[in-house]
Amino acid sequence: MKRRRRPASQPPGAPKWMVTFSDLITLILVFFILLFSMSQIDIVKFRTIADSFQQRQILEFYPSVISFDNPSAEPDMESEESKRREAEQDLNALLSNIQSYLKENKLSDVVVATRSERGVVLVLQEQALFASGEAKVLPDAYPFLDKVGVLLSEIPNFVKVEGHTDNRPINTYRFPSNWELSSARASSVVRYLITTEDLDPKRFIAVGYGDTRPVAPNDKVENLQKNRRVEVIITDPAYEEQ
Repeated sequence: MKRRRRPASQPPGAPKWMVTFSDLITLILVFFILLFSMSQIDIVKFRTIADSFQQRQILEFYPSVISFDNPSAEPDMESEESKRREAEQDLNALLSNIQSYLKENKLSDVVVATRSERGVVLVLQEQALFASGEAKVLPDAYPFLDKVGVLLSEIPNFVKVEGHTDNRPINTYRFPSNWELSSARASSVVRYLITTEDLDPKRFIAVGYGDTRPVAPNDKVENLQKNRRVEVIITDPAYEEQ
């Protein structure tokens, strides 16, 4: 009798095609994981769209559901604009109060209050603040400076105080030139304001310009008097110093 051949035994383990199939499935899985990881859902835009549908305002009020690339920044812009308007109102109210005070106390001849791009500008003539060639604030100037200090305590604006002189030279022990005199006068005004009303010194800056910024030609007594002045600028936050 012939012996029957036994069929060849299958190799142990999974079939070869199963390995290839597993690799394919793994690659597909990795591909979809990469797609998911690279996609980002903009929660802000999604909520904007959802709210628009709920309020039914897509076609009635908005030409586009999403009006800005970054909707979350819109409230900040509105807040800044609101602050600017509030600052403008504060400056206008401040100017009105000072002008009324000057008129009531008959100080308009020696103190002028105006509004410029820099803010509210108070121009104080020398005779309203100092004796000739001196930088100590006169007692007669206290009531007006007290009024300015009270008004400044109600607003947060920065204040720049500028000292100016005419072109006549000065040469004393305390003030070798007009630079020292103008700087000392500006500093005296700042020191008085921050002391009497306990204002934050960081809000103030004192600058002396000597005779470099006249408002009139130094050719007669009246013009020399105009150039000897101190300017107090309650600055507009929107103004940038040049």
